[in-house]
Amino acid sequence: MSDLLNQLNPQQQQAVAAPPGPILVLAGPGSGKTRVLTYRIAYLIAALEVPAYQIMAVTFTNKAAREMGHRVESLLGEKTNGLWLGTFHAICGRILRREAAHLPVDANFVIYDADDQLALIKLVIKERRLNESDYRPNQVLSRISNAKNDLLGPAEYPLVSYRDETIKGLYHAYQAYLVASNAMDFDDMLLYTANLLETQPDLRRKYAQRFQHILVDEFQDTNLAQYQLIHHLASLHNNIFVVGDEDQSIYRWRGADYRNVQRFTKDYPAGEKILLTQNYRSTQTILDTAVAVINQNPHRTEKALFTDRGAGESVTIYEAPDDHDEAAYVVETIARQVAAGKAKESDFAIMYRTNAQSRQLEEAFRRANMSYRLVGAQRFYGRREVKDMIAFLRLIYNPKDEVSLNRVINLPPRGIGQVSLEKLRTFARQAGLSSGETLLFLNTDGNSVDDTYLGSAAIRLRPFSQLLAGWQANLDQIPLTALFDQVLLDTGYEGYIKADSDELQDRWGNVLELRSVLLEYEEQGLGEFLEAMALVADQDTLPDTIDAPTLLTLHAAKGLEFSQVFIVGLDEFFLPHSRSRDDPEALAEERRLFYVGLTRAQDRLFLVRAQRRRSPYGSYEYMQPSRFLSDIPDALTKGNFSRFANKRNEYDVNQYQWDRQYTPTPKRTVTNKTESRTQRFHPEMHVQHPVYGEGIVRNSRLEYGDETVEVYFEGLGLKALVASMSSLEILGD
Repeated sequence: MSDLLNQLNPQQQQAVAAPPGPILVLAGPGSGKTRVLTYRIAYLIAALEVPAYQIMAVTFTNKAAREMGHRVESLLGEKTNGLWLGTFHAICGRILRREAAHLPVDANFVIYDADDQLALIKLVIKERRLNESDYRPNQVLSRISNAKNDLLGPAEYPLVSYRDETIKGLYHAYQAYLVASNAMDFDDMLLYTANLLETQPDLRRKYAQRFQHILVDEFQDTNLAQYQLIHHLASLHNNIFVVGDEDQSIYRWRGADYRNVQRFTKDYPAGEKILLTQNYRSTQTILDTAVAVINQNPHRTEKALFTDRGAGESVTIYEAPDDHDEAAYVVETIARQVAAGKAKESDFAIMYRTNAQSRQLEEAFRRANMSYRLVGAQRFYGRREVKDMIAFLRLIYNPKDEVSLNRVINLPPRGIGQVSLEKLRTFARQAGLSSGETLLFLNTDGNSVDDTYLGSAAIRLRPFSQLLAGWQANLDQIPLTALFDQVLLDTGYEGYIKADSDELQDRWGNVLELRSVLLEYEEQGLGEFLEAMALVADQDTLPDTIDAPTLLTLHAAKGLEFSQVFIVGLDEFFLPHSRSRDDPEALAEERRLFYVGLTRAQDRLFLVRAQRRRSPYGSYEYMQPSRFLSDIPDALTKGNFSRFANKRNEYDVNQYQWDRQYTPTPKRTVTNKTESRTQRFHPEMHVQHPVYGEGIVRNSRLEYGDETVEVYFEGLGLKALVASMSSLEILGD
């Protein structure tokens, strides 16, 4: 065993060879936490002679579990039969099937995946005669999941409002269906196991006696149910060894709670805390940059990260004039280094906060005739919502497009089923027409298609045929973006997207990003746009194994490393995301997310932002530099960013409070030759716009007998609107 310990640094040796008991290992990025966990298992078996079957090691992915098992066997040179090594759900499954007598389901229960859960909650909502637009299935499932992660069953679901009463009822019905189906969802596996160990003392003693040592990887990503589960399993021997880093907890939206690190310290006051601070990945300058950012977060353990790799190059900060130049700078910097033989294309990673931000980068790579690969999401033009909207446009341009018609005729759902479609296709074939042409024929005067051939199907088909005819009539009469907006409004696609997605902001953001692409083809026309999109589809067939720069979100970057890293979009409302502005916990997680991105870089780090970005509606919005940039000492960087932002968008970036320089103007009346208008809108009113959504009034003034209102819309920036023409609705004072 001494040979094994000699392969570790002093901090790692201290953790691996620590005496039995509660041990919390806080491992900085790139410090070898997986190595420590693996060697700890080998140490328990080889040095302390603990039988493998008395050890449980919990990971978060099956891949990590397999790799850890292979590495332990490689270290020991023998099989580790009996070792319980797997994910939380896999281990819970083993326990639950053994102890099914204590459950409301049988041992052969099935596990519902995400699609099964969604179908079930939709059924429950329908049976309760509720509207899915009021109780969106994914949001209801999220509320149920959060409750289960907090160990709350239907009876314990907290009630704050009437809406909570309804969701509680949905939770009851959903759970009853699961039991009746002899099924459980993924959250049930944790909840049932934790409850069994809590309420059945004999069972708790049985498993706590069996497992002398409990080891947990990625401890910062555990939720309350997982914490209680391992707490019960370690209740007899108290030999619990957890490895993690609260600074890398970035899955709060999945229920992960970094405060479990604090709970561990409280529940095991005599436990040993060991810090792993020697980094094997990054230069000291990169580490100092990351530490300067994360040190601003409260409720954490400070770690002085160090490396033997030397200081390395300064962090490059680049402020682009606009988002187009932001993407061009990234691609040109990569191309220059590759051409000079200083780097390979695969050395580079470009990271961003949301998937929609990849679009400008993808366009820039294509313009430069450079390959790229996308991790963690489909390529922009291959995403469902983007393909949906392109299909609408293709059908408008060419009603004979059968594929596009099949994709969108019932999108969003409008009651057109397979029977109606088959009748439409049958008549079209008999008439020598395409299905799309037949639909348009339904709108001509004097036809009897509906009576003679389609029967009742015509009633369901006619509304869509009217929409298609209206869009076609406007094809050459209005700008492309106006046509795009008309399709969105006529179909209610925004509501459909937001009712049918856990990532509604990202998906709706992709739709708006496509709108901004259309702006570039206003003069060329729809045909040119569709041809360009067809060429993009060919690019999407590039294999993922090519030697190419990697594009990925910051969430997808967890656990990866690259020689050179670009983090783009370092603007307020992008990083940190706009959703964090009123939530200190969310803001702290945004900072942790940035920290994860920073610490993926091995040799060079580029931080990039844009002074202004083009909105989906054509205008440019001036952006605020991310507050995170101000946390980085100048001595670590080269390049600059604007410290003072455009006054029109100015607000307190430290507190996220709206600028109080806009004070309510006394109501007054202005009279012109034809009419008089009274000021209706005042600063900080909440308003609703039919296209932009909800916003907050920043300023209002009477001009030329009408009222001009400046409204801030989340993710879109400040808009100046003429009140009489904008259909603004006041939501509250």
